[in-house]
Amino acid sequence: MITDPLFYVVAAPVVLLTGISKTGIPGLFGGMAVPLLSLVVAPRQAAAVMLPLLCFTDLFGLRAFWGVYDRRNLPILLAGLLVGVITGALIFGVVRQDVLRLVIGAIAVAFALNNLAGWAKNRPPARTSWPRGVFWSSISGLTSFLAHAGSAPVMAYLLPLRLDRHVYVGTTVWFFFASNYAKIIPYAVLGQLDLGNLATALVLLPLVPVGVRLGVRIQGKVDDQVFYRISYWALLGIGLKLVYDGIS
Repeated sequence: MITDPLFYVVAAPVVLLTGISKTGIPGLFGGMAVPLLSLVVAPRQAAAVMLPLLCFTDLFGLRAFWGVYDRRNLPILLAGLLVGVITGALIFGVVRQDVLRLVIGAIAVAFALNNLAGWAKNRPPARTSWPRGVFWSSISGLTSFLAHAGSAPVMAYLLPLRLDRHVYVGTTVWFFFASNYAKIIPYAVLGQLDLGNLATALVLLPLVPVGVRLGVRIQGKVDDQVFYRISYWALLGIGLKLVYDGIS
């Protein structure tokens, strides 16, 4: 079990923000957890500790969006997800820690920049596409397996479709529920879910419902645009720091 107090200083707000993200703003903090924790522990351990917490948090998202998803696109996304998770499982054990830190940092930077710049502005709505959907969701499955940072690729496919906001959020909730639970067996086989990491996750688990309640309370009280922009600038800084650490 992790005993370093600095880890919990960083982990506590990370878990609270993860809980907040399941109240209707998924993707806002989805790319931040592992990059933040990678500042104080190894990236693989950060991913291992977060997986049980994400699986628990997903249950709150399912309750809020039960039966709400895009029936044309979810099968496409799940097909690509399977490809990405299998690929991630095959390469996870051979990726060096400094390379993984560099990859996670690059994902964080790309996620932040793409959201700061805005997705698909001034473009007509895209159409449902199996090739595009499978491609982006497979990338999402891969980056999600490596760093629980699969939001940006799946957003690249879904946002240009201009779905109803409620349907869009529900589709991402169901997609990441499937993504996180699909990672349990491969993580266990790879030795990620050892007793130390599970005990650390158990200590942090009570913060998840607290974060969910905070998310419910602040909805409608904080301007979404300001909230997003501050978060993405913070994520950009974290990503650049990890890229620097990975290179150096």
